[in-house]
Order: sequence, then structure tokens, then C-alpha cells
Amino acid sequence: MNSIDPLGTPALVLLVDDNPGDVRLTREAFKKADVLIVIHVSHDGVDAMRFLRQEGLHELAPRPDLILLDLNLPRMDGREVLAAIKADADLKAIPTVMLTTSGAASDVETSYRLHANSYVTKPVELERFEALVASINDFWLTKALRPSLL
Repeated sequence: MNSIDPLGTPALVLLVDDNPGDVRLTREAFKKADVLIVIHVSHDGVDAMRFLRQEGLHELAPRPDLILLDLNLPRMDGREVLAAIKADADLKAIPTVMLTTSGAASDVETSYRLHANSYVTKPVELERFEALVASINDFWLTKALRPSLL
């Protein structure tokens, strides 16, 4: 099933990850799951917040339907980005999924305390990673109602 709104507009995802290999794998996994998703990438937390707030080079950036956020980022880590998103009245309704390699209980707990919508760890195996991205796509972009669709 394609991740589009009733008007046929592709879902927009902001992927915040500084690892080029993970970015490439995520793009490929989404493409395999659903070709109608537009993915924007920020490689650090400061750039992600500028994108979300439509500042500077990102003044025309679209509002994402979903944010996939890594924990360990340069300049502003994922916890700080998550806290800033959820403290901002204009951004806090955007579903934010922590997509990271850390399975540490403290990272999971901190993320949920900062109001992450979900927390998933990146599997090492390619097939499992593709299945995870497909399930994120299926739930967050196909089944779940989003404010942008109301």
C-alpha cells in the first residue's frame, strides 16, 4: 500500500542520521516498501531543527509527516532534538520515531520521557532492517491518522 494522503500527495519523512551508510540503507528500504515517500535528510541535530523550523536554507522546507531520529548526532544529539521538537507547539504533533542502534534501557526510558512516539533499534541484518522500515511505513504512514491528513 502506498503512503499517500487522499489527495495523492506522497508522505514526507525527515530522516535525521549522520551515518551515510544508514541513510542509504533507510532510503533503499523505504523505496522497496513504498516508492511514493519523499525523504529529506539532516545529518546533525542543528540542521534538523533548522529544517523543522524552516530557517535559513530550509525556509521552504515542507512539514514532514514523520521524523526518524537517531540518538547520536553531532552538534545537537537526538535527545536534545527530541526535547526541542516536543517543546515546540508547532512541531510536537509530528510523530517522532527514535531509530537508533542503542538498545540501552536508559536511552529508551529517556526517549519516552521526552515524548518519543516510539523507539526502535536498527537491526544489523539487511532483511530485518528492511522489514523494520516496512513496518514503520505501514503503521506510521499508511494506517495511523496524521494531523496533516485531517
